[in-house]
Amino acid sequence: MITPEPYRIVAKDALSSTVARFVVRAPLVAAKAKAGQFVMLRASDAGERVPVTLVDWDATVGTVTVIVQAVGKTTTEILTLPLGGEFLTLAGPLGVPVELKRWGTVVCVGGGVGIAEVLPIAKAFKDAGNRVVSVLGARTKDLLILEREMRGLSEEVLVTTDDGSHGKKGLVTDALSELHARGAAMDAAFVIGPIPMMRFVAELTRPWGLPTFASLNPIMVDATGMCGGCRVVVGGKSKFACVDGPMFDAHAVDFPLLQTRAAAYRAQEQEALERWNKTHTCKLDQH
Repeated sequence: MITPEPYRIVAKDALSSTVARFVVRAPLVAAKAKAGQFVMLRASDAGERVPVTLVDWDATVGTVTVIVQAVGKTTTEILTLPLGGEFLTLAGPLGVPVELKRWGTVVCVGGGVGIAEVLPIAKAFKDAGNRVVSVLGARTKDLLILEREMRGLSEEVLVTTDDGSHGKKGLVTDALSELHARGAAMDAAFVIGPIPMMRFVAELTRPWGLPTFASLNPIMVDATGMCGGCRVVVGGKSKFACVDGPMFDAHAVDFPLLQTRAAAYRAQEQEALERWNKTHTCKLDQH
């Protein structure tokens, strides 16, 4: 009988008040991971499965790095897991790796916690010989993550915040428009963040003829293509983000449908979070 090795948390640090980085021991996943793939996390027997992008991995020491943002009950619970604690399950790597090739200049656009997901893609394209330009956005300076890491990979970094507390006041689409207006080289764009952000980036780059790809984040249950929860429509055809994606041609994605499906259980998610908050003693400041 083979007893699974615990998915022990060997490092943890807070990137903002609602975002934490976990380094987790998972040697089999680390040995196979590629840019653009994700894992399914589960914190406890009663916890739901949460798809989370692989931010980094080290096959030599057998660890993977994930970044989790507290949004609902389950992700809030995950942020309470302490250093030295364990995830009950960590399944992966899942999804289709991003196709790496020499585009020339690749623009990596990250919004909010999406910056964590665009980081390994930027690194992979850099390693493949591309020039990387990054556009990062957040609501405020405090919510902007991994700027230092992205600057280390990028030839140029443009930062926007909604309130102007860091970088330029505005949206990532403003920064992209600035690049386009001054004739900056852009051969492909990869965008990860909130659904409205990805939609407006796609609408912006469509008339430019700039190949644009978005990593979709629909509701997902089993991540094997069997439950259909992550169904999205791309180019008029149904696709499953878990096995066909998560990266798709952004100009072909039906973003309005994606947004509607993503909000289907919002009331129940809010109710679950409020119920959990009433019974949970917050220990975040002790970790």
